[in-house]
Amino acid sequence: MMDAYPSLNGNWNFPTKMRFGPGRIAELAEACSVASMNRPLLVTDPGLKPLPMIAETLALLEKSGIPPALFTDVHPNPVGSDVEAGLKVFRNGKHDGVIVIGGGSAMDAGKAIAFMSGQTRPMWDYEDREDWWTRADPEGIAPVIAIPTTAGTGSEVGRAAVITDESDHTKKIIFHPKMMPVDVICDPELTTGLPPHITAATGMDALSHNLEAWCSPFWHPLAQGVALEGMRLVKDWLPEATKHGSNVEARAFMMAASSMGATAFQKGLGSMHAMSHPCSSLRGTHHGLTNAVVMPYVLVHNKAAIEDKLTAAARYLNLKNQSFSGFVDWVLGLREEVGIPHTLKEIGVDTDIIPEAAIMALDDPSNGGNPVPMSVPAYEALYANAIEGRLT
Repeated sequence: MMDAYPSLNGNWNFPTKMRFGPGRIAELAEACSVASMNRPLLVTDPGLKPLPMIAETLALLEKSGIPPALFTDVHPNPVGSDVEAGLKVFRNGKHDGVIVIGGGSAMDAGKAIAFMSGQTRPMWDYEDREDWWTRADPEGIAPVIAIPTTAGTGSEVGRAAVITDESDHTKKIIFHPKMMPVDVICDPELTTGLPPHITAATGMDALSHNLEAWCSPFWHPLAQGVALEGMRLVKDWLPEATKHGSNVEARAFMMAASSMGATAFQKGLGSMHAMSHPCSSLRGTHHGLTNAVVMPYVLVHNKAAIEDKLTAAARYLNLKNQSFSGFVDWVLGLREEVGIPHTLKEIGVDTDIIPEAAIMALDDPSNGGNPVPMSVPAYEALYANAIEGRLT
């Protein structure tokens, strides 16, 4: 299949080693060899476990003399006990690396398992706060090969894992520079079977990453350029990928936009993610879908600080109305076109969540990158607007 799409193939070393193109899953055994991975633990989620791609991947590794074990006990929003269970399998099997196949949940769990494989402190001691990552023993971090099957989170190029702490129902970011996968296989053919609603939700997640990075007030011109082009790819290709899932070209460009978003958001995220994380923790909502729902409400709230940036983005995206309002109108139209609900109420988030969620949002690490300083009352108002559909 690679020869059918020569223009979609690339070997990149940004921000890690990446093998991009249709059919490149065939290079997995070589990737294991390069990473000195002889006894990998393959981590995926329960939904992918029965699919042919998992059986075919296991067979490919066995044939190459690389016997893998399989771990699939991962929640849609991975929790600490998922990591503990996977860690037990990893250590008991004397594995020397992790292969992750899946979307954001499998990626987060698999990277956390590899990170914790040689650590002695509790996982929460390595949360992304101040310099807590320096507590980790870098020699105790197993290598990861990442194979995304969705185009949204971009976790394959991330140096962190988002795990829910069951003791207080908060999502916590576990971070270390060596959590970055050593090799990434981005094969868009693996995403062609995604149903339209998952394609839309994960694609909007990619947009949220690029968009919040673009709007972040921090100084990072490299990420700024990546974010802008990532948004353009979403504009041009998400509707097509949602409507015609077998279009490998559309799937490839959305997979690129996903990796670009996660590369760009080292510049910063903001209130979209700060609001989304409590909804996922407290109501189990899909992360990308929640980001998509709250997106226009956050943009309107941040208007005073981002109007010039969104006007510039509207020009680059060649929108009909090249202004702040034109950009927001494009977001609203894109959401409607790909089937994203307009309110949090429609995805199971009620007003009862507001007092607790507003406090959690303010404390979320993503909050620090919001262009406008936030407060608990500000988040309470934003949640109320997003639940009831008041775009003011």
